[in-house]
Amino acid sequence: MTQFDSHPTRKQKSPHRHRDKSLGTPELIAIALGGMVGGGIFTVLGISVGMIGVFTPLAFLIGGAVALLASYSYVKLGVYFKDEGASYAFFKKTFPGSHFAASLIGWYVIFGFISTLAIYAYTFSAYFLSSFDWDAPTWARQLVAIAMLSGFALINSWSVKGMGKLEDFLVYGKLVILAIIAFVLINYADASLPELLPDTDQPLAFGFQILIVAALTFVAYEGFQLVANAVNEIDDVERRLPLGMYSAIVIAASIYFLIALGAVLAIPFEQIIENKEHALAAGTSEALGKWGLYLMILGALMATSSAVSGTLFGASRQMAVIAEDGYFPEPLAKRSGRHIPVYAVITMATAASVLILVGNLKMLVEFGSITFLWVSLLMAVANYRIRHLTKANPTITISAIVGLGLASVLILYYEVRHSPATVFVIIGLYLALTLSAWLYARWHCRKSK
Repeated sequence: MTQFDSHPTRKQKSPHRHRDKSLGTPELIAIALGGMVGGGIFTVLGISVGMIGVFTPLAFLIGGAVALLASYSYVKLGVYFKDEGASYAFFKKTFPGSHFAASLIGWYVIFGFISTLAIYAYTFSAYFLSSFDWDAPTWARQLVAIAMLSGFALINSWSVKGMGKLEDFLVYGKLVILAIIAFVLINYADASLPELLPDTDQPLAFGFQILIVAALTFVAYEGFQLVANAVNEIDDVERRLPLGMYSAIVIAASIYFLIALGAVLAIPFEQIIENKEHALAAGTSEALGKWGLYLMILGALMATSSAVSGTLFGASRQMAVIAEDGYFPEPLAKRSGRHIPVYAVITMATAASVLILVGNLKMLVEFGSITFLWVSLLMAVANYRIRHLTKANPTITISAIVGLGLASVLILYYEVRHSPATVFVIIGLYLALTLSAWLYARWHCRKSK
């Protein structure tokens, strides 16, 4: 017997599969877009314009290309294994025999999702309270963010189909709003791209800056992998999984490109850099007046809401699978009568609420971004290792490994240069998670003997 004989093939049933197929292609695209088009575009835009100015739209397209390369391995592994444990399950089954490796990737991935839940909820709170003529204190922002997390935890615990329909409304609604804002900004522009081109006598150094920003934009694409967590609710996985994931990335990249193009053409660079996540609101207010400001706020609220809903849906199922395998507390594996991992949903929302109360969410979302970049690299390595089983194209897989590896180096280089203190804290978080994973792996080994 080989190490792969125990893996589910396309003709076998995954041990985690149940039989209520509720999600079609529109819902899958909505889940991925919900996880992607959240807080990323609102925070990365200011950093990008500050570094490369008018080339920001190009950086988002390069980031989208990297995301497409990364998604290829998720699709191939997802279709082959058909396991809602997604990245955790794929890596564990590709490299069997190491309890520590399985536990480690599980802890890293789940904590990365929790950190993104926290930043999305806090961003929702900031935009919601900005619609009132009130300088909201920190406690008010925390209260609104936690209330929002609680609401979506209840929705995700109640019904898969209900969550899917709500996600459809939020995602496609926010895409329409963001597209309107992008085209309005482009039409409002009083400058052209050639006029905004920088004067530089070091084109190679500037090109390197563009690649760094492209790596940083990966934070705006994390979330596409949530579709792989939904295999138990998908009919015709071989067709719907790739269609849903690839389509979502292309749509997200198109929206990001248009928004970034409209921003650099219509809003002064100084204003974007100074306001950062509020730059789009300020720009639309100037172009459209008061209703433009409220339209932008509505788009931000829908974007962050769908990001929280989609992340809770996918990540809770992954947490339940990890708990079933013994690397998280056993109660987290329990399912409701509708096969929904209610305890995992509640735990993720609670943990994200704790992070909101602790604060320093910017550092946590940077940790999450680095984690997902690294995990995507591991998925590409796993896909290459069993390419004869997943029927993966070796050229595409190797290109993904190179692209994700380069992006990982570039983003670490940026953090070391611009925020060395953050790097030390992130290393501390990794060490704490590694210790927790090691302890659970030892406990699992003793239990299984």
